[in-house]
Amino acid sequence: MITDRLDLTFIAARLEGLEETIISKLVDRAQFCANSVVYELGQSGFAGETSQSLFGLRLLQQEQLDARFGRFCAPEERPFTKDLPLPQRVVTIPETGLQILNCNVISQAKDILKSYMNLIPQICAEGDDGQYGSSVEHDIASLQAIARRIHYGALYVAESKFAGDPLEYTKLIKEKNAGALMEKLTRKEVEDRIIVRIKEKTIAAQSLVNRLVRNVIDPDIVAAYYRTSIIPLTKEGEIAYLLNRLNV
Repeated sequence: MITDRLDLTFIAARLEGLEETIISKLVDRAQFCANSVVYELGQSGFAGETSQSLFGLRLLQQEQLDARFGRFCAPEERPFTKDLPLPQRVVTIPETGLQILNCNVISQAKDILKSYMNLIPQICAEGDDGQYGSSVEHDIASLQAIARRIHYGALYVAESKFAGDPLEYTKLIKEKNAGALMEKLTRKEVEDRIIVRIKEKTIAAQSLVNRLVRNVIDPDIVAAYYRTSIIPLTKEGEIAYLLNRLNV
């Protein structure tokens, strides 16, 4: 059992586990139509509310609750909304080994949200089934799982790789050479293995469903989402972490 949080094997195993969570949440969301009205401002169904969508309100209130419980004290838990309340309980975070003062500087939330909104029409049937509450509930579960995976990878993979070659990384960081950092961080063969695994897991997760009542996601869409969004956003976060790393 690996206990070192910065061991790359341990980090990779954690990321694999988060893959299954993401796939599960996306499959759940896909059981409802796209229901585009839930993302429209002023269409929340709340009397007098014109500045928010149902999705926006649900996300805000979920994150306000999460903040009070201390969710965002964890480095990999980055919120999508701002001006959240402080924790109302004592939260103890184990030593992480990370070398950064403020994890918010590597928040990829804006781009995650944009990429997710583009994904919805690809995994959900067109139209409106009236299941608005369930739709936004599963949206938020999916988004938080995706955000956790991206930010966990950004933080811990970057620090682990830095530890493996501190002299070269320090040089590139001092030069603020983001292009060279991206090249050094990238392992195409690892990314290719992840994409194959995502497709296989998506197939396996849906292999026994009854298609008369279940909408099945195309595994290639989930794999493509990893290829074009989750992996690139993770690497951008890694660079942001390194450029803001202490003691360089």
